[in-house]
Amino acid sequence: MPRRIPKVSIIMPVYNVDSYLRRSIQSVQNQTLRDFEMIIVDDGSTDGSAAIADRAADRDIRIDVLHTPNQGAPAARNTALKRATGEYIFFMDADDWIEPQMLEELYKLCVDHKLQIAIAAFYIETYYGKSQRHLSEYKGCPSQIFRSQREFREAAWRLFDQNLLYTPWNKLFERAYLEHIEARFQATFWDDFPFNIDCIRDVERVGVTEQAYYHFIRAREESETSRWRDGVYEKREEEHTWMLDLYAHWGLENDPDSVEMIQRRYIERLVGCIENVCDSACELTRDEKLSRIETMICSERAQQAVALARPHSRMMKLMLAPIRSKNVKLAYREGKFISFVKRHSSHLFARLKASR
Repeated sequence: MPRRIPKVSIIMPVYNVDSYLRRSIQSVQNQTLRDFEMIIVDDGSTDGSAAIADRAADRDIRIDVLHTPNQGAPAARNTALKRATGEYIFFMDADDWIEPQMLEELYKLCVDHKLQIAIAAFYIETYYGKSQRHLSEYKGCPSQIFRSQREFREAAWRLFDQNLLYTPWNKLFERAYLEHIEARFQATFWDDFPFNIDCIRDVERVGVTEQAYYHFIRAREESETSRWRDGVYEKREEEHTWMLDLYAHWGLENDPDSVEMIQRRYIERLVGCIENVCDSACELTRDEKLSRIETMICSERAQQAVALARPHSRMMKLMLAPIRSKNVKLAYREGKFISFVKRHSSHLFARLKASR
């Protein structure tokens, strides 16, 4: 007999998240949509994560665990993609959790409207302090089924503005569509964005729901989104090129709203690059840091972006002032201040980031 095709394949890469993994798996098992397969790829964990995943698989026939040497989340997701058999694909991070109705409601949205991608709102949950208090930030846009490819493209700037198009985990993807475009995760840090760029580049049928189901957890200091790392500026430059290429492909390189979003996105992330250089973990000398910042803020790209961007808050307008005036020392002091706040008050940093 041919193998039964589940409605959804859930793909979860796992690496050293034993404090979060039980809740994450249980949130999948508590889904009102019962017809799914879950593929967990243990990416060479050295804590208790592998044992937690194996115990879950022993008790739930819908869960399959693959154990691989540590190669990173992109390779883990690609391994699972090769094994997935569901009508639709859902990606989930192992330290996050989802509301019980997420898969059922997104699946219904996809089936009712024959969507290739369904996009949901989500929450960013930033935990801080020993009491584990947290700030919850909603990210979403009004519900809409786009009537054409063109309509989606013209509205995409709003979705980018709410961070809805950067990650895979707030979406349900039609597996046939992913196979058609041969979608795979690249072997790079921050691999989510290039994957999503590939997925939306020529997509035709997209829907958005304003309902938020996914809880993205910011709590671990070693997470990809919080720690210092070399090469961030070069990565942001690459991403900006991708955005420019995408909008040129869409024929919207001169659309005022799209252009403003792209330039504001670039300049806001440039502030993050300056902060990254000023992080105490960065081993460059002060003079080397100043030289690096000068390269960043005096570039033609930076000056074009700061001229075209319309910041949403007074705070961000002030933060862009050193870039606009090419004041390297002031940009350095600003970067050190942001880095200090990020290290010593994750609560304040999260609020400032949310209000930018």
